[in-house]
Amino acid sequence: MPALVPFEEITHLFADFQHTAFRLETRHGYATDRAGARFQAFLRGTHPAPEPDHPWNVNVREKTAAGARFTRVRLVDDPPTDGQRFLMATAAGNTEAGESIRVLGRAAARGLGLPDFDFWLFDSRTLVRMHIDEDDVTVGVEVVDDHEQVLAACRARDAAWSAAVPTDLVWTRVRSTV
Repeated sequence: MPALVPFEEITHLFADFQHTAFRLETRHGYATDRAGARFQAFLRGTHPAPEPDHPWNVNVREKTAAGARFTRVRLVDDPPTDGQRFLMATAAGNTEAGESIRVLGRAAARGLGLPDFDFWLFDSRTLVRMHIDEDDVTVGVEVVDDHEQVLAACRARDAAWSAAVPTDLVWTRVRSTV
């Protein structure tokens, strides 16, 4: 088992990176979302309002104003799970802050040979592999600086990004069916 650290020990990377922060999300949902009141309200039919003052959105605005980029690709099932629908519904607040979010069907991701784990990639140099248990709880992260693994993550990012579509296009289609 690799050396894991708590997620909190790498949060400085979100402020320290210079050019790009990319996230690949592979899960069907996340325990932190399911535990929140916004998710429960979403399941009852309440569309989540953007949270412009949330620390995540404040940081994204500051970093993008300085010229950095936040990008993210979320894998989605057909049909999307409740967790995936929630993430698409909340993406508008992230994109308003300056983050670019796209979605990619799980079958297409398999065809591209994408990894089956979540990760963050900072400045194409630092890979943070998320370790998430079967209950969708992040149990720790692994900071990877091995060049081969970082290069593989860069290739996965590029393949995923070019094959994915903007989340708002998919959300419009998904939302019309629920």
